[in-house]
Amino acid sequence: MSIYNKAMPRTPTASIILVTWNSRAHLDQCRLALVSQTRQDFEVVLVDNGSTDGSLEGIEDSWSGFHMVVERLGENKGFTVGNNIGARIARGKWIVLLNADAYPEPDWLANLLRAAEQNPEYIAFSSRQLQYDSPNLLDGAGDAYHISGLAWRNQFNLPADRYGREAKEIFSPCAAAAMYSREEFLNVGGFDEDYFSYFEDIDLGFRLRLNGGKCLFVPDAVVHHVGSASTGKRSDFSVYYGYRNLMWTFIKDMPSYWLWVLFPLHAATMLFFTVYITMRGQGRAIWGALLDAILGAPKMFAKRRAIQKYRKASPEDLIRVMSTGLFVPYREFIKRNRTP
Repeated sequence: MSIYNKAMPRTPTASIILVTWNSRAHLDQCRLALVSQTRQDFEVVLVDNGSTDGSLEGIEDSWSGFHMVVERLGENKGFTVGNNIGARIARGKWIVLLNADAYPEPDWLANLLRAAEQNPEYIAFSSRQLQYDSPNLLDGAGDAYHISGLAWRNQFNLPADRYGREAKEIFSPCAAAAMYSREEFLNVGGFDEDYFSYFEDIDLGFRLRLNGGKCLFVPDAVVHHVGSASTGKRSDFSVYYGYRNLMWTFIKDMPSYWLWVLFPLHAATMLFFTVYITMRGQGRAIWGALLDAILGAPKMFAKRRAIQKYRKASPEDLIRVMSTGLFVPYREFIKRNRTP
């Protein structure tokens, strides 16, 4: 571990955690966005997952304006492990997760912290994400979770001048630009490190809700997000981890009553996407995800027992913040594949 430049004489309000892997192309612009923040009472905790592109070359000089802690991992241990390490190192009351390819506007952090001060009943906060290459379109307004087990970013690909303007409770934040109470994050065990990457923020948000926590979407906390910069959109990597972890989340987190009532819908949904993705030419990735989800199910059921044992939220409270319309996933799929 290395600590660079000026010492922060008091505990920072927030700890911004950057988990990087071959992110050299994005780090400088991310740094400039953080330099411009109107709230500067934060530290940066950078956890590098064994980058081979020279991401950390000269970082002592280029990030000299920050109190910064750098943890170098010898290999790529994934987004989940990296953020958990960062959360343990962090000293702030709030941990703020930020992807290296998500560039915040100057009042981003100030607006997140103000939302936390004004809404003490919430323990997680989601940013408003705009598509970097098409800033007139939303990249997301937090995450939605459907009773089938599917999840998506709210209002993705919709016109930014008309959507994502209202502060409201959502299921969970997208971890590309999210703020959590550090105490609550650690209390539920942080990210599930078996996930490696993908769907880990939905799972974390689900467990925080089971523990009684709530999430607020903050429309004036804006970032410009490149998206899938490391793994690629629709890559075999994203298909495998996305669908395997989707199934594990349903097994672990869904309360018992709803688990069995909704399991036929979940199974039918997985069958549909297995066939569809196979026909798209990614059969190896989706069948591998299905097989490994089944092989890992006993371990997930063991985790489930511990998670559900301490559940505070009622099943009714959880269904209230889920998406329940049977045709909503279809509409979301169409929305993601059309040009507005």
